[in-house]
Amino acid sequence: MLVSSEDCLTILRCPLSGEALVRDGSDRLRTASGRVYPVLRGKPVLVDFSDSVLSEEAVMATKAHSQIARKNYNGLTARIKRLVSPEKKATARNVARLIADLEALGRPARLLVIGGGSVGQGMAPIYDHPGIEIYAFDIYDTPNVQFIADGHHLPLPDDLFDAVIIQAVLEHVLQPAQVVAEIWRVLRPGGLVYAETPFMQQVHEGPYDFTRFTESGHRYLFRNFDVLASGASGGPGVQFMWSVDYLARSVFRSRKAGKAAKLAFFWTQYLDRIIPPDYAQDAASGVFFYGRKADTPISPRDIVAYYQGAQ
Repeated sequence: MLVSSEDCLTILRCPLSGEALVRDGSDRLRTASGRVYPVLRGKPVLVDFSDSVLSEEAVMATKAHSQIARKNYNGLTARIKRLVSPEKKATARNVARLIADLEALGRPARLLVIGGGSVGQGMAPIYDHPGIEIYAFDIYDTPNVQFIADGHHLPLPDDLFDAVIIQAVLEHVLQPAQVVAEIWRVLRPGGLVYAETPFMQQVHEGPYDFTRFTESGHRYLFRNFDVLASGASGGPGVQFMWSVDYLARSVFRSRKAGKAAKLAFFWTQYLDRIIPPDYAQDAASGVFFYGRKADTPISPRDIVAYYQGAQ
């Protein structure tokens, strides 16, 4: 369940200094040293704009609304969306495992969602669980977040969370390794991380799309974590469907043509059910990593031996 914005306030910190924050009127927070951060529509904006793709002027002018258009799917469009992008079995399996591991703590678990502007695909069981306290942020405001921040500088103290989820986010940050280092910092010893990141996907969200990872590259990104599970979250069939979409939209200069082509080939995603994991990861649409905070990283030589593909 989502924690209230007010209850979240006590854990928030200055993203530059790590200092605690206190209210300074209804529309801002401040540190003891005098740094001030705005509060927009009840949500603190805790961003180091000197080291972010975000523009302070744009954030303030839009009251932290998203800088790109985000569609709401309902009715027929929602049904089509579910047809071409159903929940992935790998996600459901990993979310169930994460919930079981958090239940094993024997107490309420504290979980951070990075990029929580919307409830991620397959993540509803996490949000519905009464024993999981969810803290969430994004670079734009929605009812699903308690504060606005940039993942490169988490406005949070060390060793705070039992788990972190970062789904479909690392492709949208300039320095993924820095974001993962921040995840490591805010996790308690033995804390858990679950990540899903694209591999062979075309550009989405336009100017806010920067990076892709092979399965091995994704594992090395999380080198300061022990691996509990990893692999393809969307296989070659899903990747083919994406490619058909972007081929059609490129040839006909039309997003609608792309979506029509994607719908015509939606069935290719079901071929992933018969593709072995080693072949799937070499041509995956996306990859996942589920791991536990470790004291020592794996070495560069370890990652070569780690490769699990079909080549």
